Amino acid sequence: MHALTTIGFDADDTLWQNERFFRITQERFKALLAEYAGPDHLDQRLLAAERRNLGHYGFGIKGFTLSMIETAIEVTEDRVPAAVIREIMEAGREMLRHPIELLPRAAEAVAALAPHYRLVLITKGDLLDQERKLAQSGLGDMFDAVEIVSDKTPETYMRAFSVHGGGPAHAMMVGNSLRSDIVPAIRAGAWGVFVPHDLTWEVEHDTAPESEPRFLQLGDLGELPDLVREIRRAADSI
Repeated sequence: MHALTTIGFDADDTLWQNERFFRITQERFKALLAEYAGPDHLDQRLLAAERRNLGHYGFGIKGFTLSMIETAIEVTEDRVPAAVIREIMEAGREMLRHPIELLPRAAEAVAALAPHYRLVLITKGDLLDQERKLAQSGLGDMFDAVEIVSDKTPETYMRAFSVHGGGPAHAMMVGNSLRSDIVPAIRAGAWGVFVPHDLTWEVEHDTAPESEPRFLQLGDLGELPDLVREIRRAADSI
């Protein structure tokens, strides 16, 4: 078994709350457009717009805001009032100003591992927003490197863990998204530690690779230091 030297962490909904604020803003969006379309229809149209726009705007609040504006224009057949557009834009700005809320035991887990492993934050989203959140989280000094990427693929993890460590075979990726954090990291050759979150965006869903020996699942990040110690003991015993 390869010795573990590097641990990658996802940011949104792994270290701090994120999807909750998207859901709150989406409810506000549906209230603004209630006279034009029902809530379920608006949910479907917005999700379709977000999927369609990922290749143009990437992941994050700015792309979400633009997708809300596009959906508002579509469902009103180009008749959306300027006041509604203004409200949508302000809702997006409020998301960008929202203070960070760390998830339970996240800070303790990162602090316990930082002295012994190379920690790398690997996250998608808007560059300025993710930098802001990391700075406000108080966790920034514990990470050896930060990778803000447009998408997460096996190639992303191969490059990140090769640049910031001894390669994927010696690395672990921890996150709440099967699609982005776990499946591609395992395909790259790393461990994938799935920490489910109550709210996960539909685009991030995937099938858990339960037959993979490097797939692991925890209830919360507080269990991570013990898991890492078990992996280390197993490697040392070989």
